[in-house]
Amino acid sequence: MSTFNLTTQTTRHWPAFLSLGFDRNGEKTRMHQMRFQGPLRVQKPFYPEGDVCHVYLLHPPGGLVSGDDLSIQIECAPNSHALVTTPSAGKIYRADSQDGAQRQQVHIDVVDGCCEWLPMETIVFDGAHGKLSTRVNLYGEAKFAGLDVFCLGRPKSALPFVSGSVEQRIALYYQDNPIFLERQYLAADDPLVKAMSGFDRHWVSGTLMVVGIDDIDLAVSNLQTLTEQAGKTLSVTERLGVIVVRYLGDCSEQAQTQLRACWQSVRPLLNGKAACTPRIWNT
Repeated sequence: MSTFNLTTQTTRHWPAFLSLGFDRNGEKTRMHQMRFQGPLRVQKPFYPEGDVCHVYLLHPPGGLVSGDDLSIQIECAPNSHALVTTPSAGKIYRADSQDGAQRQQVHIDVVDGCCEWLPMETIVFDGAHGKLSTRVNLYGEAKFAGLDVFCLGRPKSALPFVSGSVEQRIALYYQDNPIFLERQYLAADDPLVKAMSGFDRHWVSGTLMVVGIDDIDLAVSNLQTLTEQAGKTLSVTERLGVIVVRYLGDCSEQAQTQLRACWQSVRPLLNGKAACTPRIWNT
C-alpha cells in the first residue's frame, strides 16, 4: 500500500520579468524596448520635461507572496535619460506555512546616459521573508540617482514586525569595479532592531544614492543644509564619488518627503535639470 506525505509540497515559483531599454532618438529619449512575462507592465512613457522619458512601472497584484520572483532590467544607452518610478508602495506579504521567500531583483545598466530609479517605498509585512537585490552597472559618463525606502511592519495599523526577515543587497559598479556594496539582513528578533548602533527601535529606513556629480563638494554642502534642517532623521556621506543620504525614523511618508527633497537639491548638479516631480507622486 502506497503512502502519501501530506507535508510534501512542490516549491512554489511564480516568476515575472520586465526588460526596458532606453536610447536617444533625435531630441528625446525613447523607450525602444519593453519585454515582459507575468504581471509586470509599463503602459506608456511620459515626457513632462520634453526630452526625459518618465516611466511608471506597474505590478497589478500590488505585492509579493511566497514564490513570487520579480526580475526588472533597465538599460540606458548613450545620451539617454530615463526616470523610472512606481505608482504605489510595494508590499511583501506574510509568507506561507512553508516560509517561502519573496524575491525581487533589479538590474540597471547605464552607458554614457542617465538613469533615475525612484520607486515608492516597500512595506515588509509581519511574517514576510523578503529578499531584495539591486545592482547598478555604470560605464563612461554614466549618471545615476537611486532611492530605496522600506518599512518593517505596519506600526500605524498596530501590526508591528514581530516575525519574519528581510534581506537587502545594493551594489553599484563603475567600469565593473565596485564603488558601493551593502548587504543587510534583518530578522524580527535581530538585536540590531533595538540597538542604538542599529535601528534604535525605528521601523522605517531609506537611502538615496547619487553618482556622476562633478562638483561633489557643493552637492554635499547643499545636502548637509537639508540634513541639519531635518534634525536626527537624515545623514549624508560621500566616498568614491558616491553620495549617500540615509533616513532613519518612523514614517515612510516623511522618509519619501525628505529624501525627495535631497534628490531635488542635487538633480541640477547631476544632469543640469531642475527636479521634475512625476505626476503619479501627487495622486
